[in-house]
Amino acid sequence: MEKTLKRYFVIFTVPTIIAFAFAFIIPFAQGLYLSFCNFTTVKNAKWVGLENYKLAFAENQGFTSALLFTVGFTIIAVISINLLAFTLALALTRKIKGTNIFRTVFFMPNLIGGIVLGYTWQQMINAILYQFETTIVSNAKYGFWGLVILMNWQMMGYMMIIYIAGLQNVPTELIEAAKIDGATSWQTLIKVKLPMVMSSITICMFLTLSNSFKLFDQNKALTNGAPMNKTQMLALNIYDTFYGKTGYEGVGQAKAVVFFIIVAAVALIQLTATRSREVEQ
Repeated sequence: MEKTLKRYFVIFTVPTIIAFAFAFIIPFAQGLYLSFCNFTTVKNAKWVGLENYKLAFAENQGFTSALLFTVGFTIIAVISINLLAFTLALALTRKIKGTNIFRTVFFMPNLIGGIVLGYTWQQMINAILYQFETTIVSNAKYGFWGLVILMNWQMMGYMMIIYIAGLQNVPTELIEAAKIDGATSWQTLIKVKLPMVMSSITICMFLTLSNSFKLFDQNKALTNGAPMNKTQMLALNIYDTFYGKTGYEGVGQAKAVVFFIIVAAVALIQLTATRSREVEQ
């Protein structure tokens, strides 16, 4: 069997490598090159060096403010989503009737598209704010917390399912041994369950971190950056630069490269930090 696999290894891997190159490596390399060029189409690119990167961080581009807003939103969203999802997972892994129905209900928002969610929540939040003669786009605080609520509502159920799978894989022998030793429910959670579900925590942290940083659809539909781009996140800022300003395509591409580096670095740091705490079962 091993000889057969070695013999046909190239046949099976080469098509995959070619497809990966055309779908990811070549477009990324081209995008990296274009970030150093001034262009309106790919064919008329003119090399300008680091000029696009200098312009990207100019004050009038709003990239720095969008970065700060994105970082603040990501911190709040990652903490709140994971805390709520883990709490729900703990509740739904108890022997209570109807837990399967609740799991389905909590998971369903993840199946709805970001644009639909954005406009839906915009109407619901504005329906409340209208009572106070204001709207979600009149104050950046409303937009910020609106995005946090939307993100929690969409991703909480998905993360909950992952946490449930992790909690169900915790050996019952460990929990029973902890009870025999006189451990309280809180001590059992901290000393037994949490270390055993670190692999699930790693996955959930990675997904919430990357999705929060890359948030676009919901931001576009809910606030579209209003008021005065104060609720504009990085992805929306890049989109507006690339498609909203003629002659700034290279600047938008430079922002996209910086965006990629930031997301990749943060994700790698998070993965390294959480995986080092995982316990082998």
